Amino acid sequence: MTDPITIATGVQDIVVRLRAADRRTFDWFIDCNMATAWVGDRFRIFPGKYGEDPLWGAASELGYADGATVAEAFAQPSSAFTRPVMPPNVPPGTAGLHGAVWFESIYQDPADPSGRTLYALYHNENYPETLPFDPATGEGYRDEAWPPGLGGDDTVQAVPRIGIMHSTDGGERWQDRGLLLEDRDERMIRLPVNRNYCFPGGVGDPSAVADGEFLYVFFGEYAYPTAWDAATWDRDVEAAAQCISVARVPLAALDAPTGAARRWDGRAFAAPWDGPGAPIASLRIPREEGGGAVSQGDELYHWGPSVSWNEDLQVWVMVMGRVDGPFWAGDSLYLSINPHRELGEGDASQRWSTPVRIIHRPGHKLWYPSLQPTDSPVDLAAKRTSLRLGREARLWFKDGFGIEGVDYQHIYISDFVLELGREGDA
Repeated sequence: MTDPITIATGVQDIVVRLRAADRRTFDWFIDCNMATAWVGDRFRIFPGKYGEDPLWGAASELGYADGATVAEAFAQPSSAFTRPVMPPNVPPGTAGLHGAVWFESIYQDPADPSGRTLYALYHNENYPETLPFDPATGEGYRDEAWPPGLGGDDTVQAVPRIGIMHSTDGGERWQDRGLLLEDRDERMIRLPVNRNYCFPGGVGDPSAVADGEFLYVFFGEYAYPTAWDAATWDRDVEAAAQCISVARVPLAALDAPTGAARRWDGRAFAAPWDGPGAPIASLRIPREEGGGAVSQGDELYHWGPSVSWNEDLQVWVMVMGRVDGPFWAGDSLYLSINPHRELGEGDASQRWSTPVRIIHRPGHKLWYPSLQPTDSPVDLAAKRTSLRLGREARLWFKDGFGIEGVDYQHIYISDFVLELGREGDA
């Protein structure tokens, strides 16, 4: 396209203008949100995956690279990435890190002027093999009626959790601080009901923003809201408890987060860190529009939020994906606006607009959208990141296409500049 596409957001007179730009590509593995931070005068990115995974194999692809500008960081060749020092995986039944991790969001301690004190919120996936159920603690998963996973009928599903790691050297070395959010085994949705080839439950793909004394964590919520049983399972009960949710944790608790977070329960941040919350109602897809239960595989729901504060318009912005079918298929990306600055005030954290579609590529799988700053003098001077942006940003996402098992490929690309403005602006 040559002329920008203008899309009304439904919030005040705010519009999205999507402008085609020269394609930018990326030369490192990514399967998550793109976490970014300025460390000193270098823009640093943290993509990739690390740790044990019995389905896809052990991964050592979590890395970081940087540049004097945003474009320089994203253009780095794979040879320029460094693998950080990570905590090791430990055997089942042992306290420590289990499963694989992906860094999804970075909180930078403002008390450190060097920018080197970082907290990474990570997406963590486990299987009954890597985290078997422990009746003494209630942690882990029973290998009973476990549904098939992304690799097909001969594989098993993973359960996502969210944790926090800490670095004091800009991301060169990381220490695990423990879990922030999880769902327990009793709420996993098993066979014969589950047919999504994705997750049986759990929480994942976090995007975190600081406001006041709290870190607000937006994430996907996938479990049943009560103890699950195939005989009493109810599609509508399941669906009402799933989609994109939010929790918050005191900034003072980031070094010991387990048990400190509270999920939104429909009225307040009062649900426990490992109990069911209430998803953001405006982001749920109505049943009459195809929305429904995650376990079914052919019912729609939004996932994968990436949240930022727009300093120009003074609004929160969320970009996200949508699952349209089994195996996490979805060919569209969406955007939502929240004009309420104080997320802890009343139900402000819930007041997101109905998502509007900004990208549609039939036949493709579109995952992990994020907005990243430009190299404008204003963005560079303000050291903007994926969490704090101006009027314009580059839209990045993962694009999967081709014939499965023949020539299928994933690429992480930016084809567009996304501008947020008001109707009538030049």
